[in-house]
Amino acid sequence: MTVVSMNRKEVEKRIGKITDEVENKIAMFGTPVESLTEDELQIDVTPNRPDLLSLHGFVRAMLPYLKDQKLKPIKINKPEKDYKVVIDKSVKSVRPFTACAIVKNLKLDDSKIKELVEIQEKIHTTFARKRKKLAIGIYPLDKIKLPITFMAKKPEEIKFQPLEFPREINGLQILSQHPTGREYAHLLDGQDKFPIFMDANKKIMSMPPIINSNDTGRITEETSGVFIECSGFNLPYLKKVLNILVAVFADMGGDIYQMKIEDKESYLSPDLSYEKVKLKLDDVNRTLGLKLNEKEVKKYLEKMQIEYENGVASVPPFRTDILHWIDLVGDISIGYGFENFVPEMPQISTIAEEDSTSKTKRKISEILTGLGLLECSSYHLNTKDEVLKNDSNFKGFIEVEESKTEYNVLRPDLFTNSMKILSENSDSSYPQKIFETGDVFRLDKTGISDSGVSELSHLVISLSDDKINFTEIKQILDYLFKMMNKKYSLVEGVNDLFIPGRTGKIMVDSIEVGVIGEVSPTVLKNWGIGMPVVALEMNIEKLI
Repeated sequence: MTVVSMNRKEVEKRIGKITDEVENKIAMFGTPVESLTEDELQIDVTPNRPDLLSLHGFVRAMLPYLKDQKLKPIKINKPEKDYKVVIDKSVKSVRPFTACAIVKNLKLDDSKIKELVEIQEKIHTTFARKRKKLAIGIYPLDKIKLPITFMAKKPEEIKFQPLEFPREINGLQILSQHPTGREYAHLLDGQDKFPIFMDANKKIMSMPPIINSNDTGRITEETSGVFIECSGFNLPYLKKVLNILVAVFADMGGDIYQMKIEDKESYLSPDLSYEKVKLKLDDVNRTLGLKLNEKEVKKYLEKMQIEYENGVASVPPFRTDILHWIDLVGDISIGYGFENFVPEMPQISTIAEEDSTSKTKRKISEILTGLGLLECSSYHLNTKDEVLKNDSNFKGFIEVEESKTEYNVLRPDLFTNSMKILSENSDSSYPQKIFETGDVFRLDKTGISDSGVSELSHLVISLSDDKINFTEIKQILDYLFKMMNKKYSLVEGVNDLFIPGRTGKIMVDSIEVGVIGEVSPTVLKNWGIGMPVVALEMNIEKLI
């Protein structure tokens, strides 16, 4: 949860007096009130609603929810002359994408500038994962000359005066001398070139994701027009964040202009079209246990800023949280009001029993934590690049349709996430001993699954230290099977994940249940891990 602070008087000027009833409705919306004083309103915002991280975004959501006020779509103007950003091929290996916009006819004051700074920083620390996924830049239009070039240069060739710094320095010096540079230097580790935005006068505007120029990156109360850019690695992600910012500027009275982004495939930015999501009335009523009609569904969705007509919902461009029709059902429940649901006693009688796989997982966890291993829990989604770090020939990807992020494939194993955890903690103390039990997903070649996907329960154990070897991982395997009153054997095997001659298949009753071995130097290099690693992965269901 992220706490957003707003001027109470400014909020009440737009949505009305915040009474106890209104405070309760704000909480029921999903943004509980953290603090309410005479001067300030503080709310908790969940990570899936970055559009609420500003006063204007919060008010935009509250007007239809509290007052049934229908909001007008944001008006967008076509690009004017030189409203263009050229993405140079030099930046493709560093920070390949950008989404941009121009806003004109702004009337900024101190409170609006503070709001813009706050939403920028809130998005950076939450939705952008501390600038790892994307970075935002806002520049006064009168200080730059269009068109803009997004490119990469050697750090010693990048020279400008960064924000809040007394003199001009180069790219490497920014990372070592500027406070913000030191904080985010790790985001450019290992890069031969650093990304920059440069205007038509060859003036460097910023070095994302680190810092803006002191000359072109500071907006003031005199600023009437701005250039906005979001740079990062996932273009749909960037477009959504840009739409959130553009909506705030539009609510502040600014006029929005598109820019032409020249890349391999050129496009206009921003794209403020509404996303269409199909919704079946039967699905809504079955999920919520209600008997709503089409008119009521339309009413409750409109309370949540979403238009609805003939089984199709139109999601506003600044909403990032609607990924599936079930998310629309969640919005309908908020619009309907949780206080209006009538609790019912289920008309069933059952005797509960713990699933056998869950029992085994719990027992494995108790055994391994007793040996001093740390249990991890990772996401079910990977990127293709992560999977290919282990097996460059892997073809069995199960892709998520219309994924909103680069994490777009179901994990085929637990080993990938285990290596990722070790890679991200390479600066922590050693030895590192971790394990995880969880589900993996494979293409179903048996035809048993209706979805075509098999969901399997696996165990992974990974150990990393400067003198770790096969013997240590085998000792853990021996102890695990002994404590579970089971027997196993190892047979020689070949696996590209492991060093030849130092790997084997784990067999139980002549059935292969997993693999074990010393991880190959190639895989360690792909992950940037400098220590030896030994690992095993087993199918828990086959073990049962």
